[in-house]
Amino acid sequence: MTTLLAGPGGRKTGGRRAAAHPGRHRGLWNASPLTYLTLVVALVLSIFPIYWMIIVATRTNSVVADVPPPLLPGGHGADNVGRLFDNPEAYFAKGLLNSALASAAVTVSTVFFASLAGFAFAKLRFRGKNGLLLTIIATMMIPVQMGIIPLYMIMVKLGWQNHLQAVIVPFLVTGFGVFMMRQYADQAVPDELIEAARVDGCTTFGIYWRVVLPALRPAAGVLGLFTFMQTWNEFMWPLAVLSPDNPTVQLSINNLANAYFKDYTLMFAGTSVAILPLLVVFIVFGRQIIGGIMEGAVKA
Repeated sequence: MTTLLAGPGGRKTGGRRAAAHPGRHRGLWNASPLTYLTLVVALVLSIFPIYWMIIVATRTNSVVADVPPPLLPGGHGADNVGRLFDNPEAYFAKGLLNSALASAAVTVSTVFFASLAGFAFAKLRFRGKNGLLLTIIATMMIPVQMGIIPLYMIMVKLGWQNHLQAVIVPFLVTGFGVFMMRQYADQAVPDELIEAARVDGCTTFGIYWRVVLPALRPAAGVLGLFTFMQTWNEFMWPLAVLSPDNPTVQLSINNLANAYFKDYTLMFAGTSVAILPLLVVFIVFGRQIIGGIMEGAVKA
């Protein structure tokens, strides 16, 4: 409830700035019809290609070039998915399993090591801290394509070519993840809280596990979601280091695209199945991530 205070000349003024200027805050939420129209058009343009891909995945190849395109699903969706998993050139089931294992391992590792390093760079004191942080930031400026050849030579030297660890180990931690967690830890974790934990006899790793990691949960959720999506959609490095008979899901779809006869319904069915895990991850963890971010914003 807004408190009224007596101003100069006996004039009563609102105790809150929002009460003194109610129109200023209401204007933030009043969007014009043109704004809504623009958002609807942008939404349709963004979703329609995915919707059309799913529609074609339930039909036959005869509708791929139809104008106007079909807008309703057909009755061949189950048959196309069955042919997808039975295709001897795609290894689609193996590709799904490899992508799931690699994405889960890289995500868990990146969140753990990035949050641990971010805590160290933000709250601990040690020699060379600034130089090491600048080195990590510098790795973000190097294009991934420049490292493929030397990284491939290392994988051959280790005997990891055509093995799943070649897709996992080089990406167990990223410079972007360390920098992101360092910035968040610097703001979200008070120094007084760390000092209090030290007084209570907590070790450095105990402080990270019991104090810092819970405070970093919103940023860790966002980093984990982005890392899972990036690893799941990675194509260039698995193409270089894995063979067609031991693919990730993206290579399985590529095997379908490189076939002598391009079966578009099979390719679109594979792509539709490949995006399902991403949707499930976002649906399961998206609300928690957004809720954590909003909780942090309210506290700030």
